[in-house]
Parts: sequence; C-alpha cells; structure tokens
Amino acid sequence: MAAFYNWYRNTLRHPKYRWLVIGASLLYLFSPLDISPDLIPIVGQVDDVAVIMLLASEVTQMLVERIRSRKQQTAAPAAEQTVDVSAESF
Repeated sequence: MAAFYNWYRNTLRHPKYRWLVIGASLLYLFSPLDISPDLIPIVGQVDDVAVIMLLASEVTQMLVERIRSRKQQTAAPAAEQTVDVSAESF
C-alpha cells in the first residue's frame, strides 16, 4: 500500500499529470467497475473511501502549500524594500 501511496502522491504533484490523476480518481469513484464491488457491504466501500481520502488529503496539502508560497512571495518584496536614512547631526 505504501508503494501505491508514494506513486499516487508523486504523480499527483507532477504538474503534467495532476489533472489526469484527479480525473481518473473521480472516474474510478463514479464507475461501476471497482476492485471490490460495492454490492458487498462494507468491503465494497473500502477502496472507494481509500481513493477519496488519498485524493482529498493530497489536494488539500497542495492547496495549503500553494497558499503558503503565495504569502511568502507577496511578503518578500515588502521585506526587501529598504529606506536609506542618514543619521548625521548638524
């Protein structure tokens, strides 16, 4: 399971494949074809819940990182502005 999680996370974070992985995950969730059929109580929903949790946690983490990086980018130019004040006495 760890190998799948690492592959899923790395592929989702790759900008080229991000939307493909999100679309494939959503297609899997709404598709009648599953690894374990949904007709079997509890066991049928386990794979769907796992995909939902992986997708939600990774997308949330990517959004948080993007918000943090934007905050740092907007704060950096303000911090770089300096005022040259000369403290000479007359």
